[in-house]
Amino acid sequence: MQIGPYKLENNLLLAPMAGVTDRPFRQLCREMGAALAVSEMVSCDASLRGTKKTVRRLDHDGEKSPISVQIVGSEPEQMAQAAQSNVDHGAQIIDINMGCPAKKVCKRAAGSALLKDEQHVARLLDAVVNAVDVPVTLKIRTGTDLENRNGVRIAAIAEDAGIQAIAVHGRTRACKFSGSAEYETIRDIKQSVKIPIIANGDIDSPQKAAFVLSRTGADALMIGRAAQGRPWIFNEINHYLTTGNAMPEPDLDWVAETLTGHVRQLYEFYGEYLGIRIARKHIAWYSRGRPDGAVFRNKINYTESAEQQIQAIRDYFDCLQNKGDLAA
Repeated sequence: MQIGPYKLENNLLLAPMAGVTDRPFRQLCREMGAALAVSEMVSCDASLRGTKKTVRRLDHDGEKSPISVQIVGSEPEQMAQAAQSNVDHGAQIIDINMGCPAKKVCKRAAGSALLKDEQHVARLLDAVVNAVDVPVTLKIRTGTDLENRNGVRIAAIAEDAGIQAIAVHGRTRACKFSGSAEYETIRDIKQSVKIPIIANGDIDSPQKAAFVLSRTGADALMIGRAAQGRPWIFNEINHYLTTGNAMPEPDLDWVAETLTGHVRQLYEFYGEYLGIRIARKHIAWYSRGRPDGAVFRNKINYTESAEQQIQAIRDYFDCLQNKGDLAA
């Protein structure tokens, strides 16, 4: 898939997720088959640009090109300035957030709350596209609620404004993350515009990925929650789409090594104190669905040093490996 001058290696993208898609996680997912990894959303509020959190989100050191940064806000001029600022800090693609259903975002008339005012959407998109010389993409939902699925009209507005690709989550703002994603609206959007459409929502296996591509006709897929604790899902999907065969499950030693490498990157990026605490949720995701996972996660939540955390990971996966050897 092509976004402006950038031809992606495949059609799989990591979705932007607040508190998740930091630089270490983006780099890991790129290593494991994602062709593009969109950053956590960066606020357009200029007063926040000097905070430690925002400075970290603007850190793209060592990331593979193209670098995509998502911005969130509600005022055209402010969004345009934020886009320019992020390009100055290394962004090669600017992504606009009109998909987040979080209350704290929507109460500021940002994220998916923007979808209800199509004229304002047009003004905002025009402002950002005209402010930068890099491709601008858009993330949306299918509409504001089940009775107002206006995704097709939003897509037409976006195409007219010069947006170069649209990612569509198959739920409305009102749905948040409940129920199941629907793909018919994504299919309708794909059929209504000429720019690339990226399908998003509940894509949690290679088989589901193939189904969504077939059902929607989308140009690419965006994976979010399914990559948490399973960043290799991109390689699994790529392999299945290319060969028609499923990859074997990764062995436990490899998973432990991947997790250990991930948390070490978190310590380096955030510092040991904060890195340990941020690592806890990632470690929980890696252990999700595995035997004695709850006991392990409880132990992890009380680790206070990097050494303790790494040792707890090793002990847990050694235990899993030994149980597997005994069962065999």
